Amino acid sequence: MEAYFDNSATTRVLDSVKDIVVKTMTEDYGNAASKHGKGVKAEQYIREARGIIARSLKVDEKEIIFTSGGSESNNMALMGAAMANRRRGNHIISTNVEHSSVYNTLGFLEEQGFEITYLPVDARGHISLDQLKDSLRPETILVSVMYVNNEVGSVEPVEEIAKVIKENRPGALLHVDAIQAYGKYEIRPKRQGIDLLSVSGHKLHGPKGVGFLYVGSKVKVKPLIYGGGQQRGMRSGTENVPGVAGLGVAVKEMYTGHKEKIDYLYGLKDHFMTRIKEVEGCTVNSQPGRESAPQIVSVSFEGVRSEVLLHALEEREIYVSSGSACSSNHPGISGTLKGIGVRQELLDSTLRFSFGMFNKKEEIDYTIEVLKELLPVLRRYRRA
Repeated sequence: MEAYFDNSATTRVLDSVKDIVVKTMTEDYGNAASKHGKGVKAEQYIREARGIIARSLKVDEKEIIFTSGGSESNNMALMGAAMANRRRGNHIISTNVEHSSVYNTLGFLEEQGFEITYLPVDARGHISLDQLKDSLRPETILVSVMYVNNEVGSVEPVEEIAKVIKENRPGALLHVDAIQAYGKYEIRPKRQGIDLLSVSGHKLHGPKGVGFLYVGSKVKVKPLIYGGGQQRGMRSGTENVPGVAGLGVAVKEMYTGHKEKIDYLYGLKDHFMTRIKEVEGCTVNSQPGRESAPQIVSVSFEGVRSEVLLHALEEREIYVSSGSACSSNHPGISGTLKGIGVRQELLDSTLRFSFGMFNKKEEIDYTIEVLKELLPVLRRYRRA
């Protein structure tokens, strides 16, 4: 039996996504900027996808900019907003549990003269709203937080964060990395106070190499890519029609019968968290039930290095990811597990199990039985 539990790294595309990608690569393959019929048809796919996404967020279609994925969206949000608002200030606030595409971009901005404040998280993976308030300054222009943490699935209180910002530093923008959240939550940027929102297609059963950035209509952002002026000059370059069309279909499917889909994912998560208790020497690092995201569970396994266990599971066709990559000077990587209080000796013994719409409870049962078999052997080997 194959059990793919690495859906937070990437997902298998839906059949409907595959079909439209193939169609736009082999039949409706025109350049969306061309004036002839094939170009017009290609542009229709772009418009349809933009409309689907805008409706899912309850925003204007002009506020959606298609990108090559989550990393570009995060780069564009941070660099674009920082450079466009530099005259108003040079201070940015983020957290020490961000994805590398945020953390490394902030490092670049620091080299350009911006000052960055990194907030720690508590045992639930949440930042302190009081610390956020105390960190805001007259020169603060941007706050960037992750909606759902990609290691442990903790969910930041985005609306409360936005409220603190608007009440204490009304001019500062809020960027939210929603790459692990979009498709799993009903997100309403205007109601929640989100100015910039990053999304990646391949996290929600869409294609790789495509994503989008929501930019509120009143938000100033400088482009990263200049060229032919596509997407109102905000992101030049020939538009990825197959990717965008596939993303639109994935979004439409995920948000059709959305509650039932998310209930299904929570059912998988709950089943896994119940059954993992049968495995000796395991510590679950994620919050139970709906206190955290439906698709992510982090587990530490005493006495076994994560890489060793990962490859042992791989030999049984069970696919997961390592839960940490420790580095004392890289808060974007090691901050999550340390921040929530995972013991030092478990930092390199942690795996992430992440679920998707193609997973079944039988795969979880199979995985638990394999873990019961493998762990005693691997632990004896390490002690020897």
